[in-house]
Amino acid sequence: MPEEATVQVVERVADVLGGPAVLRTHVRSWQDLERVVRAGLPKKSLQLVARRAVEPGASTSELVYAIVPAATFKRRTRLTAEESERTERLARIVALAEALWGDSREARAFLNRPHPLLERRVPLAVARTELGARRVERLLYDVEHGLAL
Repeated sequence: MPEEATVQVVERVADVLGGPAVLRTHVRSWQDLERVVRAGLPKKSLQLVARRAVEPGASTSELVYAIVPAATFKRRTRLTAEESERTERLARIVALAEALWGDSREARAFLNRPHPLLERRVPLAVARTELGARRVERLLYDVEHGLAL
């Protein structure tokens, strides 16, 4: 991937995570993003990812609590490195879908609709694991490059 495209992806992911206002730093490279994730994202980042991923009107709690148990989430201000990695993974999927469709509504529709190439599972649910996220990313790249779905 060309450096310019990489920077765009990283900045899109950082934007989904809340941008400089929430992350308290500018993220311009994968190294910057890794450093922020390793240090633990603010829990606000997870809430913002959930809002952008879940269909309007649906509860974001299910997605948030799939990453961090409810009681734990309520008493913390920051996520652990592992929880932050899961949050970043979902933010990356959201950012890629939004970039591909150029419309947050269309991206959300894709993320929340069962897909035949994912065994009729919902991409957002598949992306909760690392391997599943890779499958969803591959699907998004295939769509971007005009491969038949």
